[in-house]
Amino acid sequence: MRIARFVTDAEPAFGVVAGEPGQETISELIGDPFYQGIQQTQNTHDLQDVRLVAPIIPRSKAIGVGRNYADHAKEMGNELPVSPLLFLIPNTAVSGPNEPVTLPSFSEEVSYEVELAVVIGRICKDVPVERVDDVIFGYTVGNDVTARDAQRSDGQWARAKGFDGSMPLGPWIETELDPEGLRITGRLNGETVQDGTTSDMVFGVPELVSHISQAFTLLPGDVILTGTPAGVGLVSSGDRFDAEIEGIGTLVTHFRR
Repeated sequence: MRIARFVTDAEPAFGVVAGEPGQETISELIGDPFYQGIQQTQNTHDLQDVRLVAPIIPRSKAIGVGRNYADHAKEMGNELPVSPLLFLIPNTAVSGPNEPVTLPSFSEEVSYEVELAVVIGRICKDVPVERVDDVIFGYTVGNDVTARDAQRSDGQWARAKGFDGSMPLGPWIETELDPEGLRITGRLNGETVQDGTTSDMVFGVPELVSHISQAFTLLPGDVILTGTPAGVGLVSSGDRFDAEIEGIGTLVTHFRR
C-alpha cells in the first residue's frame, strides 16, 4: 500500500495511492494513519490534480547512517565503520517530491545521495533484530543532500547534512516491501550516476533499526536513512536529480541558488 501526503486547497492530508502509472488516484484518509490506522474516506482525487508533499515529517528525529555501502566509503577515501555510523538530522531539513532545494550560501560543494528511508510505525526501544519488521510502518525514497566542504571543515555533520531542505523524502511510503536486494539508482539531469542494490549495505535494515533503538527511543514517524551506493557527485543551480528505488518509485529534486 502506498501512503502519501498531499495538498489540494487546504491543509495537507494523508491518502492511499492506487492505480497504474499515469492513472493513479489518491483516496483521502481520516486523520493520521500513524495513530488512527488506515481509514479511507469517500474523497478521491486524480493524482495529477493534487500536489504531493513529503510523505512524513519525522515526529522527533531523523537518523542518518554514514558509509553503509563499501563502494561509497571507498570512493570517499574512508574505511568501513565497525558499527553503524550515526548522525541526527532535524525535521526542518525535510522537503518533498519536486520541491526545490536551495543550495546553502555557506557551501560550494553540495552533492546528492539516493537512499532507502525506513519509516518507524510504533514507539519502540531495544528492538531485537528478529522483531524489527514489527516496528516498521514502511519505506520511502530519500536524498541525503550533503554540503561536502562543510562536512570536511566541521568534523560534525549537523550543518553539512541538516540544512533546510537537505532531506527530500517521497514520493510516498510503501508499506508492503521487502528491503532486501532492491535496485537503487540516481540520475543527474537524466544521466545515471548511481546504480546499486540494497543487498550491498554493510549493515542491513534489521541490524540498523535494532542498533539505533539501543541508543534512541524511536517514535511513530521517525525516519532512518540507510546510506548510499557509490557515484555521488556535485550539483549546481538548475540541476535535477531523480532518486529511484525498486518497489517504491522516484523522488525528483530540483536545485537552485
